[in-house]
This record gives sequence, structure tokens and C-alpha cells, in this order.
Amino acid sequence: MHFVFMGVSGSGKSTVAGQVAERLGLPFAEADSFHPEANIAKMSQGVPLTDADRGPWLTTLAEWIREHERRGEATVMACSALRRAYRDILRTGAPSVYFLHLDAPTEVIAARMRARTGHFMPAGLLASQAATLEPLEPDEPGMRIDIAPPAEDVTDAAVRAVTARLRG
Repeated sequence: MHFVFMGVSGSGKSTVAGQVAERLGLPFAEADSFHPEANIAKMSQGVPLTDADRGPWLTTLAEWIREHERRGEATVMACSALRRAYRDILRTGAPSVYFLHLDAPTEVIAARMRARTGHFMPAGLLASQAATLEPLEPDEPGMRIDIAPPAEDVTDAAVRAVTARLRG
């Protein structure tokens, strides 16, 4: 199984996914670290990425999943995966990719974004990401996790969800 924690910037994907991977001893990938410099430069300037910008990046992420699938390793990834088409690319990496959509009202996420430091994604792009977001469809393997509760509760819920899927 490969678990992709998805959602808009500021939803806690990196934090929650990293903690889940650490608690369960699973390999972890932060999708942002796979972005080419050109993509990071655009986002840092407040310019939304195009699908052409995202395509090679998503393919690289699917390849990371595929490599771990070959090794028989379950994985955890933090990736926005805002559109179904992007999730479809990630699913080419392995037959068992499961999405955990970290979600809350935009106001909650915006407040969290204003409070954080050291991230290249400016809070001004949240509206663009929220407009782009296509929630999981009924035929997509995954679930929504409410991120409004305290961070520790969100992580605990995510660990329970991943553990349950791993146990089958």
C-alpha cells in the first residue's frame, strides 16, 4: 500500500504524513522536494503552476512509488494531488495507492498558513489551490480527514486509518 496525504497548501500534509511515516516506520516522500527549481521559483513568486509544469513532477513521484512497490515496501507521501488527473498519474506507480485528503474550511487553513514560516508557498495562492481542488470521487480509493481538531488528534486519526488499511 502507498498512502498519499493530499490537500491544499497549509493543510498539514507534510507534518501529518511525516509523523505517520515515522510512527509506522515507513519510507516517506515530501513531494515538494521533487519539484524542479523552475516550479519552486514560480510558486515563490505567487505564480500558480500549470499542468505542463506539474506533469514531469507527478511522473517522478509515480516512479518513486513504483520503485518502492518493486521492493515490496509500503510508503507515505505528502503531495497536493489537487485534481483527479494528478491522482491518476500517481496511481500509475502501483495498483494500491490510497489517498488521505486533509481538509478543513479555507479560513482554518488560511490562518495556519499565515502563522507558519519558512515555506515557499505564499498564502495568496490558497484561493487558487482551493479553486483547483477536486475532492476524491466515490470510485477513488481514499478518505477525508478533518484537520480542524488539534494536530495530535489529526495525526492519531491518520495513523489509525493507515494501520487499518495495512492490516487489510
